[in-house]
Amino acid sequence: MVKTIDVVEFEISGTRYALDILLAREIVEMIPITPVPLAPPYIAGIINLRGEITNIINLNTLLQLPDRVEVTNRKIIVLVPEVAGGSNLGIIVDDVHSVMQVSEDDVETMDAALCHEAFVKGIIKIGGDGGDDIEEKGLVIWIDMTKVLRNLTAAV
Repeated sequence: MVKTIDVVEFEISGTRYALDILLAREIVEMIPITPVPLAPPYIAGIINLRGEITNIINLNTLLQLPDRVEVTNRKIIVLVPEVAGGSNLGIIVDDVHSVMQVSEDDVETMDAALCHEAFVKGIIKIGGDGGDDIEEKGLVIWIDMTKVLRNLTAAV
């Protein structure tokens, strides 16, 4: 029997990414973010989310991706506190597309040296019927968000 994985698919700078659904507590619309003085560049600031102070990370900056100027559907994916060492943490993404179930057969691994540096768990192949149309056979980069955050805390 083929195992399936549940992921949240989102977009940053025109590229599709995913993270494990178990890491996401909720997805909220973009709200005003209060900047934090002298914070690292990847820290967008903090928000008050239903009475809880939540740290917000700009994933574009953290992953060294270009920012898109015109984005109308920005969202914040709030992560479960356990993944962030007990802290309330959210990540800014350009848009959230869907929650999807992916077969392990549709996940390709990358070279170990590249994956370690890029925080990539794998590349998810979605859609398509075997044709050559790139739109039909989309690729989604599956980010190892736990490793990304662990790397952040190790750098502090």
